[in-house]
Amino acid sequence: MNTPTDLKYAASHEWAKLESDGTVTIGITDHAQEALGDIVFLELPEPGRVVKAGEECAVVESVKAASDIYSPVSGEIIASNQAAVDAPESVNADAYATWLFRVKPADAEKLVTELAALLGADAYAATL
Repeated sequence: MNTPTDLKYAASHEWAKLESDGTVTIGITDHAQEALGDIVFLELPEPGRVVKAGEECAVVESVKAASDIYSPVSGEIIASNQAAVDAPESVNADAYATWLFRVKPADAEKLVTELAALLGADAYAATL
């Protein structure tokens, strides 16, 4: 299983990447897509929506099950990946190249705390 070391991970199987502009890009992990099987549908949050860390804000459906996706950080949704909605199987092809949504944190100090609460690659892998 692939677990890039430059990402942070939630126990609920989302990954988060802090971008140079201060936004956070979010997707689901390789483990999550593998456990779900063939992904057939994504419902992603609309830009402008404000989310809190741990809040469910998206849905991924596979041939096996539907699962909620939680935002690992708080802030405003600034983008959803329409290409992933149009081709949900792209998450199966490469879960780390296929981001789902981006969050602009409202509070930089809170962001530091929220990112620190997430797992590093080794800690995430150990939970599996």
